[in-house]
This record gives sequence, structure tokens and C-alpha cells, in this order.
Amino acid sequence: MILVSACLLGINCKYNGEHNKSDKVIEYLKDKEYIIVCPEQLGGLSTPRRPSEITSVDGYEVINGNSNVISNEGIDVTENFKKGAKESLKIANLYQCTEAILKESSPSCGSNYIYDGTFSGNKIPGVGVTTALLRLNNIKVISEKEI
Repeated sequence: MILVSACLLGINCKYNGEHNKSDKVIEYLKDKEYIIVCPEQLGGLSTPRRPSEITSVDGYEVINGNSNVISNEGIDVTENFKKGAKESLKIANLYQCTEAILKESSPSCGSNYIYDGTFSGNKIPGVGVTTALLRLNNIKVISEKEI
């Protein structure tokens, strides 16, 4: 079973109320079993919502309590992101997911790159909060760009 970012399948759960539909991901999944999640919605954030970024390093540091996730209005949404990661992990465990395909660059789902915390559009190497928690629990995470 594969855990998949809902936005990649055309679900309007992206921060701006839109989606990141990937025909490549849909084609890849057509003969596979999968379950969809949106960690940010599972963490209690609305859609649409203010864009958020990790303030320093990446999702591992958020989980360890050494970094925060802040909206572009300066609101600390760290606990929402941590809750969303935990709920996504619960779903992954419930459905015995061994891998995940999550949205690259997201502060929740990025698996190779995330935004640098300055809201300037700059990306840095790093992972989102949900990706970090899944990987810490031996779930392989890739992005839609790696399909």
C-alpha cells in the first residue's frame, strides 16, 4: 500500500485551495493500492490557508523541537504540522504502507527540497515534517518528480 499526497491526485487541498495534479503519479498508481492524505488538513489547518515554511533546517528539526513552521503572517503553525505528520503516520500504519509519494517542496511533504523559510521562493535541500516522521518510521518517501 502506498500513501499519496491528495493534492497530487487533483484534490483541492493545497494552501491556496487548488491542487498539484500529476498525471504521471495517477498513471503510476493505476494498478496499485494506495490511500490519500493531506497532512496539513489532518493537522487542523483550513483550505485555503496561509502559506507556511520551516524556519530553519528541515522537518527533522521541527520534530525534535529545534525549529518551527511559521505562516507568512508570522503565525506559528508548528503544532498543526506535527499533528498532521502524526495522523499521516497513523494512516500509513493502519493501511500498512511501506512507501509514500508526497508533494515536493511542501513544508509537510517535501522529500528532497523545501522552501528556505524566507517566503522568497528559494528552495534548499531538506524534508518536510511528515516526510521526516515517515522516514523515521521506516517508510520510504519519494516525490512526484521521482516517478
